[in-house]
Amino acid sequence: MNLSVRKAREEDIPKILDLLVQVDMVHHLGRPDIFKGPATKYSEEELKKIIKTEATPVFVCVDKRDIPLGHAFCIHKQVVGDSVLTDIKTLYIDDICVDSAARGNHIGKALYDHVIGYARENGFYNVTLNVWTCNAAALGFYEAMGLSPQKICMEKIL
Repeated sequence: MNLSVRKAREEDIPKILDLLVQVDMVHHLGRPDIFKGPATKYSEEELKKIIKTEATPVFVCVDKRDIPLGHAFCIHKQVVGDSVLTDIKTLYIDDICVDSAARGNHIGKALYDHVIGYARENGFYNVTLNVWTCNAAALGFYEAMGLSPQKICMEKIL
């Protein structure tokens, strides 16, 4: 499969919205007590702003016809002058999704590798993300990419 990764553009928004529903449904199926499903995290108007903002880069992996098969939403983060934390720059991966019809074609790896390259080129100290424990496929993917737990969020359902 001939793939490339580039910054998202406005014309990619319909496909990104479809991918966001797919992400939500994975979470909804795993935790219907928290995620409504089917829904999108962002509206079309919000996506237009996010895509245009340098501090929130969105990358898409496209096929030879330039059709997005997956996306990676990122956020620049840095705490400066904190009494406890250092001033490191972190690139937070807010969301990675590969179209369910295109999984198994290394699209997730292409996106992840692109994000790592972007982070290195822009002087970030680390790359972080959150993953729900109900999403075993994502956990396995991130472990295979070499990520390790930084912190763990725990809960007690009342």
